[in-house]
Amino acid sequence: QVQLVESGGGLVQPGESLRLSCAASGFTFSSYILYWYRQGPGKEREWVATITPGGFTNYADSVKGRFTISRDNAKNTVYLQMNNLKPEDTATYYCKAKLARVEYWGQGTQVTVSS
Repeated sequence: QVQLVESGGGLVQPGESLRLSCAASGFTFSSYILYWYRQGPGKEREWVATITPGGFTNYADSVKGRFTISRDNAKNTVYLQMNNLKPEDTATYYCKAKLARVEYWGQGTQVTVSS
C-alpha cells in the first residue's frame, strides 16, 4: 500500500523556521522525483521545490534562498527545511512522488506563519 505522510507543520512567527518531513512507503522511493507543493487559503496549489533521484534541486522563486529540499533514501523520507518564514508562506504543504506517469500525493500538513 502506497503512503506519503507529511509531518512537521505548525504555527510559527515570521522569521522562524520549520522542517517538514514526508515519509513514504509502498514504492521504490529512491527512483522517484520528489516534490513539495503548497496551497494557501483561497489560492491554487503551487509548486515549491523538486529533488531528483540524483539529488538535483530546483525551487520556486518565492522560496529560493529560504527553503531547502533534501531526501534520505535510506529512510524513504523527503524533507523541506523552511527558514525565514513569512506570512505569505502560510499554506497546506503537500509532498508528491512521481515516476513517468505514476504519481502519489500525501495528505498535507498545515503551516501557519503569524505574529
